[in-house]
Amino acid sequence: MTDSRTALVLFSGGQDSTVCLAHALATYSHVETVGFDYGQTHRVELDCRLDVLAQIRAAFPDWAEKLGDDHVLALPALADIGGTALTGDGEIRVLDNGLPSTFVPGRNLLFLTYAAAIAYRRGLSVLVGGMCETDYSGYPDCRRDTLDHLAKAISAGMDAPIEIETPLMYLDKAATWAMTETLGGDMLIDLIREATHSCYRGDRTTRHEWGYGCNDCPACELRSKGYAQWVAQKKVSHDL
Repeated sequence: MTDSRTALVLFSGGQDSTVCLAHALATYSHVETVGFDYGQTHRVELDCRLDVLAQIRAAFPDWAEKLGDDHVLALPALADIGGTALTGDGEIRVLDNGLPSTFVPGRNLLFLTYAAAIAYRRGLSVLVGGMCETDYSGYPDCRRDTLDHLAKAISAGMDAPIEIETPLMYLDKAATWAMTETLGGDMLIDLIREATHSCYRGDRTTRHEWGYGCNDCPACELRSKGYAQWVAQKKVSHDL
């Protein structure tokens, strides 16, 4: 049964946020999306997200009826602060503090706070994000504990209940591909391989079996490894 609540999906146009969007459309009565322009070096994702939305509307008519407005907010201050490989030309590496240079301090905290403000104005009660503790790059703002504390603070500060749902929190990338197939079959798998963008370097020139990317950055490595594991698991299941 469809959940009568309404949701706002943090939608970057990448694999994880697209699976989260599919989950929300399969779950809630009305779904809107929000993207952020924060000076990211892989800003090609901002173009890809519009293509993904258009393809979802065309390929899944039942979902299209639930899919409402898309919002895009500019957060240039994240790039102005600098010091990260995602908003500059820095090398992708592990820093002395143990975090990857792709970590943008406060990014998810700001994204969710701004998303909550939109949700408040739009009458939406659930924020849906692709944060994950299982296959992730060590970002502290992806942890469930962080998000639980943030949800409490936002709900208190707005005097309105806001839930932060993270469907992928405890899934590895192979399980994310499996979830994709469950939600939308081969059509959604093909859409994610062809239309989404997750590569930190913004490479849309090289097509791999799992999709487009440099096949060298942490995001591509996770996506590639997860796809290979999912395909192997499917083969074993088929052979049994």
